[in-house]
Amino acid sequence: MMSARTAWSGIVRSPLGITALALVLLVALGAIFAPIIWGAQAEQVNPAEITQGPSAAHLLGTDTLGRDVLARVLVATRLSVVLAVIAVVIGVVAGTLLGTAPSVLPRWVGRPIVGFVNIAVAFPGLLLALFFAVIFGVGSTGAVLAIGFAMAPQFARLTQTLSAAIAGRDFISAAQVAGVSRFRILIRHILPNIGEPLIVNATVAAGSALLAFAGLSFLGLGVQVPEYDWGRLLGEGLNRIYLNPAAALGPAVAVVIAGLAFNLLGETAAAALGGRSARRSHRLPAIALPGAAKPAQVDGEEVVLLVDDLRVSFPTPSGWVTPVRGVSFTVSRGEAIGVVGESGSGKSLTALAAARLIERPGHVDAAQLDFCGTPLLTTSDRAVRSLLGTSLAMVFQDPMTSFNPTRRIGSQLAEAASEHQDITKKQAMDRAIERLQSVRVPAAARRAHQYPHEFSGGMRQRAMIAMGLMNHPRLIIADEPTTALDVTVQRQVLQLLAGVRRDTGAAILLISHDIAVVAQTCDRVLVMYAGRIVEDLPAATLHTDARHPYTRALLEVVPELDADRNEPLKMIPGRPPAPGAFPVGCAFAARCPLATDVCRESDPELVADAEGHRVACWHPISGEAPVPVTIATAADQTVADETAAEEEETVLR
Repeated sequence: MMSARTAWSGIVRSPLGITALALVLLVALGAIFAPIIWGAQAEQVNPAEITQGPSAAHLLGTDTLGRDVLARVLVATRLSVVLAVIAVVIGVVAGTLLGTAPSVLPRWVGRPIVGFVNIAVAFPGLLLALFFAVIFGVGSTGAVLAIGFAMAPQFARLTQTLSAAIAGRDFISAAQVAGVSRFRILIRHILPNIGEPLIVNATVAAGSALLAFAGLSFLGLGVQVPEYDWGRLLGEGLNRIYLNPAAALGPAVAVVIAGLAFNLLGETAAAALGGRSARRSHRLPAIALPGAAKPAQVDGEEVVLLVDDLRVSFPTPSGWVTPVRGVSFTVSRGEAIGVVGESGSGKSLTALAAARLIERPGHVDAAQLDFCGTPLLTTSDRAVRSLLGTSLAMVFQDPMTSFNPTRRIGSQLAEAASEHQDITKKQAMDRAIERLQSVRVPAAARRAHQYPHEFSGGMRQRAMIAMGLMNHPRLIIADEPTTALDVTVQRQVLQLLAGVRRDTGAAILLISHDIAVVAQTCDRVLVMYAGRIVEDLPAATLHTDARHPYTRALLEVVPELDADRNEPLKMIPGRPPAPGAFPVGCAFAARCPLATDVCRESDPELVADAEGHRVACWHPISGEAPVPVTIATAADQTVADETAAEEEETVLR
């Protein structure tokens, strides 16, 4: 992350930046001191020197009352710049409120606001300014409001775009899991990350505002007599342009210089900052109010998470697509369950649905979705937020995006505690340091005051686990927590999760592509394919009692150290079906060597035996009988991938 000091040094080192700063400083000095130095001369009426041309006494000549034009141009700097800045502030504030409103307000209120902004952006800014000028009336106040509100739609669209990019980051999901309200997420996490682009665009907009004010005053809609700005002086000069062209040239040059100064400064700042936010917030969030909703009491409950017939759907142009369909399982206190399957099987969507992180227009439906005895689909958002914030922890796949880059690690950890517990800021920070120590982060007190970019990948993942431990979670959902880490760090993170489970009694739902890792670290294994659980069995019997052909195939394709390196790696041919193209019958039938007609006609139910081993297959395998795994060539797999991609594209269309 680039510090403000580094950014300013980048601007100063640039020749263009030095020029922009010099011009802005010149305009600022003129706005401050010109009325003091030349104010009396600008107002002095001299009937003997009416409408004179340039001379040694009057470099730009005089006006119709004998007043010095150059002095009036210099004095008008203050009013012109101040009005432009006020208009930009109005535009930025109004635009930011409109742009962020859909993130805070209910959807039925936010959508009309988005539509209004889209319509307003379609109109040229000058046309909107003229429209608002008629509404607000002639004069300085009306011109300021007109130009400010004319700029608001552009800033609203910019804010919407930037907010949407930030809202999809993992640290926003982490804040949601921690139970942080939408308004606080907006203030503490989204706005600090989009502040610099807004400031840079506001700087550029100041130049445009100067030109707009000059235009309105020139048309007689802006500043009125006895006040004057550059636009009014330009209009007066153009009336006498054949007698004294310098009277029009002076204010025109002033407008160009000031507008160029602000535009150059904005462009230079954008280049130096690189679009990254330098705004940093070190304050901890306020303590939760005593009257906040209390989390559900879960003492004595053995089942932490109960999922029955879970379905997650999303709208597409061709209709609703349901990538998760009919998933059912339970997670008990202190239990470690691994979820495996190829990409697109619905593992992460299932976890996100359990954490209430599926945003609209996605739809979550289930016969029962209970966490710590509380039904998540029917309980109020306030109560669910408090429950999830204290009893659920989420460890995301990419440790770099798991934290807000503009805030220190300690303050982000402390936020989870101070949001739900009646503790002081110092107590929250002390707990954050204690939790960092518990996950073996060295020099935790010093590290707590560092930013995420100062941590290594493994350290960030440990800190993410520490954030989840701030409120004694009952369930830790780890969504591929070791994918972006090297082998050594992967082992450390998995050992850390196992230690947390042993010390706190928390249940763990581990999502991974590596079936070998899941077999070594979990009690049970859920195998998912095409949005369904196809097998649920104890991890201890995974290699000896797996009955579904897909589970056996996943085990067969795991590379071994003693394998013949001259032989091609084993692989399951073909690809999983697209979410909107699930076939009739068993979704694995097209890739299964044991498939028969009944597999292609009817989808098997997930049936449990006396020992609780569940499998959804018409031809379950018994004992240690191997499943033939086709060894596909690269060319065969390329053809299969292209065919599957074409089918998926057809469905999406």
